[in-house]
Amino acid sequence: MTTPNSLPEGVLLVRPGGGRKYPCGPMEAHFLADGPESDDRYSVSIWYVAAGGAGPGPHSHEANEELFLVVEGTIMFQVGNQHVHAPTGTFLRVPAGVIHDFYNTSDQRAGVFNVFIPGGFERSMPSIVDWFRSERKAAP
Repeated sequence: MTTPNSLPEGVLLVRPGGGRKYPCGPMEAHFLADGPESDDRYSVSIWYVAAGGAGPGPHSHEANEELFLVVEGTIMFQVGNQHVHAPTGTFLRVPAGVIHDFYNTSDQRAGVFNVFIPGGFERSMPSIVDWFRSERKAAP
């Protein structure tokens, strides 16, 4: 068994359930590697979406591409004007500038592994969490 102290320099090991967690309404983001760990070259996270839960909303990134791999359940992706049913194991690459979203229409939690290139996205997470909190309070 390898202990974290015996790993080679630069190796990052995140155990199941580890990372920095950000509650975002029906989603919870688990950031595994970003900023200091990747020198802002990429950001790695898993986004869990509750059964029937909405995603972040349609958006695009001007200078970043995203890679998605469905790791649990089924995600619905919006890519441009198309909606794509994506069961576990589905991979999707979204180039910079393409409008996209993801959400869960199933009755079970779903999870999507995400790589954001280049990194730096995680710096926005505290304000994103605050936005979701204020939206929840504003809802009737």
